[in-house]
Amino acid sequence: MGIAAYSKKSASAMAGPRREALGAGQLLRWVLLQAAWAAGGGQLHYSVPEEAEPGTLVGRLAQDVGLEVAELVSRRLRAVAKGGRDCFEVNAQSGALLVKSRLDREELCGPSPRCALDLEVLVDKPLRLFPVEVEIRDINDNAPAFAVNEDNLIIAESRLPGSRFPLEGASDADIGTNSLLSYTLSPNEHFSLDLQKNNEQRKSLALVLTKPLDREETPEHRLLLTATDGGKPELTGTAQLVISVLDVNDNAPVFNQPVYEVRLLENAANGTLVIKLNATDLDEGINQHVSYSFNNRASTKIKDSFSLDANTGEVRVKGNMDFETQNLYEIQIEATDKGQPPLSGHCKVLVEVLDVNDHAPELAVTSLSLPVPEDAPPGTVVALLSVSDRDSGDNGKVSCSIGPGLPFRLVSTFKNYHSLVVAEALDRERVAEYEVVVRARDQGAPPLWASRRLVVPLSDVNDNAPAFPQAVYTVFVRENNPAGAPVLSVSAWDPDLGANGRVSYWAVERRVGERPLSSYISVHSESGQVSALQPLDYEELQVLQFEVSARDAGLPALCGNVSVQLFVLDANDNAPVVSPPGSGRGALGPELVPLSAGAGHVVGKVRAVDADSGYNAWLRYELQEPRAAGPFRVGVYSGEISTARALEEADGPSRSLVIVVRDHGEPALSATATVSLSLSERAQAVAWESGPPRAGSAGPAGAMNVSLMIAICSVSGLFVLVIVLYVGLRCPGAPEVTCGPGKGPGASASEAGSWSYSQRQSRLVCVGEGTVRSDLMVFSPVCPSSAENGEAGKGQGLTPNASGQVSFIGLISGVVPFKRCEFVNVF
Repeated sequence: MGIAAYSKKSASAMAGPRREALGAGQLLRWVLLQAAWAAGGGQLHYSVPEEAEPGTLVGRLAQDVGLEVAELVSRRLRAVAKGGRDCFEVNAQSGALLVKSRLDREELCGPSPRCALDLEVLVDKPLRLFPVEVEIRDINDNAPAFAVNEDNLIIAESRLPGSRFPLEGASDADIGTNSLLSYTLSPNEHFSLDLQKNNEQRKSLALVLTKPLDREETPEHRLLLTATDGGKPELTGTAQLVISVLDVNDNAPVFNQPVYEVRLLENAANGTLVIKLNATDLDEGINQHVSYSFNNRASTKIKDSFSLDANTGEVRVKGNMDFETQNLYEIQIEATDKGQPPLSGHCKVLVEVLDVNDHAPELAVTSLSLPVPEDAPPGTVVALLSVSDRDSGDNGKVSCSIGPGLPFRLVSTFKNYHSLVVAEALDRERVAEYEVVVRARDQGAPPLWASRRLVVPLSDVNDNAPAFPQAVYTVFVRENNPAGAPVLSVSAWDPDLGANGRVSYWAVERRVGERPLSSYISVHSESGQVSALQPLDYEELQVLQFEVSARDAGLPALCGNVSVQLFVLDANDNAPVVSPPGSGRGALGPELVPLSAGAGHVVGKVRAVDADSGYNAWLRYELQEPRAAGPFRVGVYSGEISTARALEEADGPSRSLVIVVRDHGEPALSATATVSLSLSERAQAVAWESGPPRAGSAGPAGAMNVSLMIAICSVSGLFVLVIVLYVGLRCPGAPEVTCGPGKGPGASASEAGSWSYSQRQSRLVCVGEGTVRSDLMVFSPVCPSSAENGEAGKGQGLTPNASGQVSFIGLISGVVPFKRCEFVNVF
């Protein structure tokens, strides 16, 4: 038997990306398939005759959907039958659709005029679905068959020519021409056949009496009824008609119409009245009494579904009516009188079952692609769903929807198929999993609905960089810390999962002076702990600024940085040093002192510096043995040696003073200096002092002091002016007092008008105008809290700046009446 296959629409447009280079033949084929597919409405159609042998080619499925042979394995071309009828299979090598098992159109589709099986053809990468319909063509493989091999009829001899006796025609399981039946009757002189069509195009077969019967001549007639179909070759079926002739009751009951049509809802309850029949008999007496019954050839299905009252002719519902199982019943009913012999009248009742909305929609997930990457673009297919409803008309029309507030939407792809696709951007860190409820609702009254719950998890991608909780970490470390001691821990958080959220740390390498950053600190890659690799020296490094980077383990990796400011706090680890350089007990002198010097005469000055800063560099000068000093004293903060009273010859020719220089650290460190003084009567012996000044003129010492003061004030004024201009250009709008890193010279004014410098950390310089006898000390601000400062507040004036930090200004002797105070950042 031949096979006819045709395609209404080529699937090549949906088979995924095409190869870049197409030959001329392939291009022409692709264009033809596109045109055929567009003209056909989106579905592949094939046809195959029933009883085709297994392995028979149905169609070249791969070619029709646009797949190359080399793609068959990777894209997994497969066909899925609906309704569990697995009659076809796809050849994995050639992509051809083949017959898998025996095809019997009558078994598959019954009396339906059209027999077609629906298939779903699926391919992967990307996922595509092609609806395929395979029509099973009928062949003339069923001969006509009568319900009974022998049909007994009783006809009274009084029946007139032209009387009709209905016969049950033969049935043919085939369709079309193969089921068109014609009837013939064996030759006889009394009977003929009459075949008529009613309004439903149904044929009614009747035996017609053409000549009056004579029971005495022929009590019984045996005729052969033959039914022939219209197939090629023709097939026939026969039935024996046995006609018994009786001579009694000559009027049969008659119905008021031969065919009755009734409509009945499928949910009609048991006992519901279908129709009440009425037949009349022209006879009188007992021959007029009629009883009703189903024709003896009525099927069991009819007898199980309906009941008939023999006396009243009422037909009622007996079983459950189901439109989806059978929507039309044809009932043959007889009305028989009680005469001898009894006569019968016949009618046909056609019961049409009407559909009601008694079936809810059915949802099925055909394909599911989970989990969904959180960076999936809109339009990505998550699931493919099929929906069906066994009802008909509006009762079988179904609409689908999902709940609001979800980043998904339903797209109708083919008839009864919907795709769940991504509608907007996803974020796993915000919502890791969605619960999607798909609802299907029909258009019946009342409507019925069904739902399907889908859990859609999201898979993580590396779309979040590690983040630190603060932009800058500030830490204070006291100098001389132990090597390898931790100074702080940094921690970054990455909301991604797995390797995408696993964070490692390292310091961004840079140079600190002449040395690399890695020689100062190290960062633990897992914990983020920052450790100092060596003891820090405040006199070498006051502020260490660097960046710590956090990187996740994703592909590609993402990074985040944070700045760390490490302030080194000063410790009292440097003892004062007397200038000129000396350690321990240094000797200064001998100094010549005139005997004529009065009280308060400056005879010398001890100069000392301390490499520390702030309170640790504030120096105090004391006599080790005050009683041995005699008429001399030393300035507590200036270090100037002066006479406490006028000198006398009894004070001796010379004296040695041991001066102790102490800082204010905890514990305090000190140095000593020995000054030798010689008393002399010669005025020229002391370079900075002469004899008593003359009236109207200043002595040499006074002139030198005045010149020195003028020079110092000029240099200091110029220095302050340069600093003010520099700060004004670099820091416009900055607060008046700031605390920043750097080294600067600290200065203290002596009673004699000279200046001494120490290398101290200086952030605040205050210039004032006051008496020459006042001593002014300037110290660097202490940034940490008072607990870090020790005795920073003892006897000091505290001046907080804009950052809440404190500078120390010590007044050594007297009170400086400030008229002008300028705050300068020294770098």
